[in-house]
Amino acid sequence: MTPSKPVAAASASPSAPSRRLSRRVFAGAALALAVAAGGAAVGVGSSAPARAQTVQLPDFADLAERLSPTVVNIRTTERGRVAGGAEGDPNIEEFFRRFGIPLPGRPDPRRGPRGGDEDSAPQQRGVGSGFVLSSDGFIMTNAHVVEGADEVIVTFTDKRELKAKIVGSDRRTDVAVVKVEATGLPAVHIGDINKVRVGEWVMAIGSPFGLDNTVTAGIVSAKQRDTGDYLPFIQTDVAINPGNSGGPLLNLRGEVIGINSQIYSRSGGFMGISFAIPIDEAMRVAEQLRANGRVIRGRIGVQIAPVTREVAESIGLGAPRGAMVQSVEKDGPADRGGVEAGDIILRVDGRTVEKSGDLPRIIGGTKPGSKTTLQVFRRGNTRDVPVTVAEFEPDRTARRGPASEPGSAPQAAKSALGVSVSDLSESQKRDLRVRGGVRVDAVEGAAARAGLREGDIILSVDNTEVTDAKHFAAIASKVERSRAVSVLVRRGEWVNYLVIRPGR
Repeated sequence: MTPSKPVAAASASPSAPSRRLSRRVFAGAALALAVAAGGAAVGVGSSAPARAQTVQLPDFADLAERLSPTVVNIRTTERGRVAGGAEGDPNIEEFFRRFGIPLPGRPDPRRGPRGGDEDSAPQQRGVGSGFVLSSDGFIMTNAHVVEGADEVIVTFTDKRELKAKIVGSDRRTDVAVVKVEATGLPAVHIGDINKVRVGEWVMAIGSPFGLDNTVTAGIVSAKQRDTGDYLPFIQTDVAINPGNSGGPLLNLRGEVIGINSQIYSRSGGFMGISFAIPIDEAMRVAEQLRANGRVIRGRIGVQIAPVTREVAESIGLGAPRGAMVQSVEKDGPADRGGVEAGDIILRVDGRTVEKSGDLPRIIGGTKPGSKTTLQVFRRGNTRDVPVTVAEFEPDRTARRGPASEPGSAPQAAKSALGVSVSDLSESQKRDLRVRGGVRVDAVEGAAARAGLREGDIILSVDNTEVTDAKHFAAIASKVERSRAVSVLVRRGEWVNYLVIRPGR
């Protein structure tokens, strides 16, 4: 094969065949570009003149110029502590050193040594961003930006520095509101999150690594991204780095649609995935913070888990949906209403619970003291359970369940399930707060492969509540090896469904 020649070696006066080839290549490239840009391609021999259609990329310059004054840098200090800077990345530290910029969280070497007691002097704790909510000085940011701060200093684009007081902070949603004494401040406009579309252009303004008024842009990658936090996030590919936290995510109309809050990263720096708190959720939190200094949420006292497709099919639920109750707080709202461990909560006052993460958001937004109706799926049937919502309290540490003791009258019930069980004593039932159930004494085969362990408490099999070991043996004897069997199991304070496939 003849090696390709460098472009510089090509003749300046190409022959006719090569000129035609060049024209064809150019025409093909132009056609591909037009199609990629959404233009209509005109076929060869068409009588209509071919008109090139172009798609112009957005120009963020006017937006950046107009909106930058609404975005602030937030610097916090804390006595007796010096935070590490720039995530400890030596490459970032070298960048800052070369350009003579002091590292965030580090003393500025250009100012010389400090005097006095270093332990008692305020030390810079961190750098973040925020944006002006109202002209009278209310500013929104992330809770983690101001958490633990002794002093909050807000810097505007005109270089004014004002001390701010923390009006309120909510760790669950990572939203905080601070207040500076000023009037006539330029404020942001709030957008409609329901109009945000995946693929639309968005822009962020913030202070990554303390570099004020840095503008980055990208597109919305996904909406309603559930990362396990209290709120669903907007996912973008906008470059977000430490220091951007608390800054606004803006649409092309110049409206705030989110608060830049998190990044997915293996290195501490931007890797193409960023998350923003939806502005509608953030504004609801901000209103409560301004009114009460805290967020008042509802609770019903349950621990929940997702419903897998395998479990949903095995218990007759069909599609995986709802939130599975793993434990019920003793004497809590759900317990008093009649919710049981193993229930699948499908609706709250008619509002569908599509996935487990929906439940805390729906209940959290319900006013404490309200009477609500939960639709639950229990042992093959749905039923309504009335619950009075209580006010949210700090998470309690779940106490360990009572030590499992061998019950009386062991019963051989291996059959297709491969499980030996024994009855629970009355004291064990009282301690476990169950009506029936059996203790697993030995396990092998398909049940062991499904994850069943010695000491587990089996509460139901195939949507049938187990009363005792004799009852379990009768149920197990009827199990068909050709189909999956759902088993509701309690382990310590938690319950879960296991799917046993006897034929495997």
